[in-house]
Amino acid sequence: MKNICRSVIAAATIAACSTILPVEGFAANGCGGASWYALRSKTASGERMNPTINTAAHRSLAFGTKLKVTNRKNGRTVVVRVNDRGPFIRGRVLDLSRAAAQNIGMVSSGTAKVCYEVIG
Repeated sequence: MKNICRSVIAAATIAACSTILPVEGFAANGCGGASWYALRSKTASGERMNPTINTAAHRSLAFGTKLKVTNRKNGRTVVVRVNDRGPFIRGRVLDLSRAAAQNIGMVSSGTAKVCYEVIG
């Protein structure tokens, strides 16, 4: 019985310690697919989506985080502010506003391979 209790305590301690690690620290920089959207609905941050400003959706970075996003195909970059959650399609790391997508030349294709880095 003592061994079982020790195992349960050890497992609980490991689980508690692993949940303390910040998710954002692992997602500060990344590469993957990006898409764009131009709806005028409310974002997860509570603000209204405005397709004419440079914003992005990311799964876990804090709202207000600024990212430098680079289109890997043409090298064009844009700075965006995270104000929404997403994307929810496997392989994609960002959903960009139409303005941001226009700046890096991906509006006509709808998607692009991008890399991003946190700059503020």
